[in-house]
Amino acid sequence: MRALNHWRGDLSGGLTAAVVALPLALAFGVASGAGPMAGLTGAIVLGLLAALFGGTPTQVSGPTGPMTVIMTAVITLLVGRYGQSSGLAMAFTVALMAGGFQVVFGLMKLGQYITMMPYTVISGFMSGIGAIIVVLQLPPLLGVSLAGPIPTILARLPWAVAHLNPTALAVGLASFALVVLYPKRWNFLLPAPLVALAVVSGVSVLWLPSGALPRLGAMPTGLPQLQWPQVGWGDLRTLAGFALTLAVLGSIDSLLTSLVADNITRSHHDSDQELIGQGIGNMASALLGGLPGAGATMRTVTNVQAGGRTRLSGMVHALVLLLITLGAGSWASPIPHAVLAGILLKVGLEIIDWSFIVRAPLLSLRTTGLMWLVLLLTVFWDLITAVVVGVFLANILTIKRQSELQQQAMRARSGGDGDHHDLNLEEQELLRQAGDLLLLLQLSGPLSFGASKYLTQLLSSSASFHTLVLDLSEVPLLGVTAALAIETICFDCRDQQRQVFIVTATDQPRERLHRLKVPAISGVTLTKSRLEALAAAISPKVA
Repeated sequence: MRALNHWRGDLSGGLTAAVVALPLALAFGVASGAGPMAGLTGAIVLGLLAALFGGTPTQVSGPTGPMTVIMTAVITLLVGRYGQSSGLAMAFTVALMAGGFQVVFGLMKLGQYITMMPYTVISGFMSGIGAIIVVLQLPPLLGVSLAGPIPTILARLPWAVAHLNPTALAVGLASFALVVLYPKRWNFLLPAPLVALAVVSGVSVLWLPSGALPRLGAMPTGLPQLQWPQVGWGDLRTLAGFALTLAVLGSIDSLLTSLVADNITRSHHDSDQELIGQGIGNMASALLGGLPGAGATMRTVTNVQAGGRTRLSGMVHALVLLLITLGAGSWASPIPHAVLAGILLKVGLEIIDWSFIVRAPLLSLRTTGLMWLVLLLTVFWDLITAVVVGVFLANILTIKRQSELQQQAMRARSGGDGDHHDLNLEEQELLRQAGDLLLLLQLSGPLSFGASKYLTQLLSSSASFHTLVLDLSEVPLLGVTAALAIETICFDCRDQQRQVFIVTATDQPRERLHRLKVPAISGVTLTKSRLEALAAAISPKVA
């Protein structure tokens, strides 16, 4: 009986997810420049193989907004450079390479690391993707033909407004209004995008003349043809860069959706297997002329809510789309471009991280600035630069903040200082006896290369001393640069005939110092406790 319940739920979930995926696949295909069949092919092939070979049983995969934006840029670049036929073939080769990268990511067990990207960068990047989708829908929404990079489209918007098609604008806004105002509780029965596609398209066919606004037109029917890979060797670096961007973004998108599915189903996915499944699906999709994609959050949640619990649900979703596609030419040709633009306009606005945009200034001006920088680079420069610059600056800011915290945690003092409340009574007495001839330098937390500068500055600004006690008892991790800085300090103390006692209570710092042969430096001694170091430091003076 339990198996029967799963079969029913999987069939219901897969069918419902297919209904949601259909209008989006068409819209993404048109938006990309590869055509509506490319969107449907991507949804079918990727949806089937990712469900079969992936690591998230309830995940439904297909073309997504972020992946479509990157693919649109690839197609625009390559078609403009090599022509329609060769350019499209090379664009699908980029998608093929991206799938290969994803398989490699999975085989290298990188699944657990893929999503370790600062949220500020992810938010700025995704908001930029959403903004690009919105801008790309403006020309079809206005009923004009306008292509090119985002700055070009924005620069020519006044011209587009002056030459707008009022009928197309009305149809597009009606489609957008329907998906926005559609009651959420009805989505379980009939998803808003499908209702908008059917109702608004139907009304436009019945009430409007055939040439009143641009429509999809005739679509190819039957099974897709094999697309052989084609590479322009002079652009190999550019193609590989786009492929890597597609692979990383698709992996992040899929694994974040996997986490959503885990939260709903109270299960645990296999990240590395999911990457392998997504890679196989994207490679096969590219070979058949389909758009690349990823795990789709909305479709996955719809699948789970409708009862999907196993891989069968994702496979049913793909097979239902295949059956529809085999006879899609006759019913899809009258669909207005403006209807798809209205649906995608809602998708783009949903991708923009409005919540974080509003709250970021409350958290940090640096965070806000970085998020907006990534967003603007994504929209006006290119996606690869946006991610690279964002991750680099985020890491620099993190390292700087950690270095500042390490600096604040450093404390240098001698027996002549009055405040020793954090030491026990015996340590306080030993430090008092040593007086100003002993300098106690206390460090805590992991010591990275950012701490080395502050360490040497702190010692250079301290008063003259005869003995240094370097307390690393609260340092669990000693970075290479910090270890080398300690080695330099020990050499300087040796040249100045000063003694150094280094307190290490954990294995990693002690092992690293031994590898550098710091204990072999004349006048340097390693101890396991601060009390032992202080006692050894003053013993000659007491004697």
